[in-house]
Amino acid sequence: MTEEGVPQPSDGPVKPPYVVDTNIFMDWQARFYPPDVFVSLVEKIDDLIQQGRLIAPRLVREELDAVGTNQLTAWAQAREAVWIPDTAIVEGAVAIQSQFPGLLDPKAEFEEADAYVIALARQQDGIVVTSETPAAEKRKPKREFFIPDVCREIGLPCINLLGLMRREKWRF
Repeated sequence: MTEEGVPQPSDGPVKPPYVVDTNIFMDWQARFYPPDVFVSLVEKIDDLIQQGRLIAPRLVREELDAVGTNQLTAWAQAREAVWIPDTAIVEGAVAIQSQFPGLLDPKAEFEEADAYVIALARQQDGIVVTSETPAAEKRKPKREFFIPDVCREIGLPCINLLGLMRREKWRF
């Protein structure tokens, strides 16, 4: 309401944030939708970031720094608003890792972001965005749980990048 007591139109319901896994950034920029070809996709992603609707744990950024292309690393570095400090979600991530020990890759050399992605989405009432598929869809899964498995078990929405594009009704 304004000071005069006149109701103002609402912007509609609050839209949940998308909490993005490392592989989405890799698939988007380095594999399937390179920014030099899909220029409007960069703009649409940047719009989500400016709205605070595309976020990820800082651990995802660390994974990108380790395995991403130079272009992707520079893109990530220029968008500080995306990266949520791990300290804000570590408790939730530890709880998920305890509940689903099969989520961890037994051969991983460093801490993985999967539990942090799930914990952040749970904390923010968000939607997980990942390219992972459930363990049952893999021939010889290297672990018991993948992000979609855990999301299903705890009742958290989980989509891939195309699913995000469809939810947002993007057209190219």
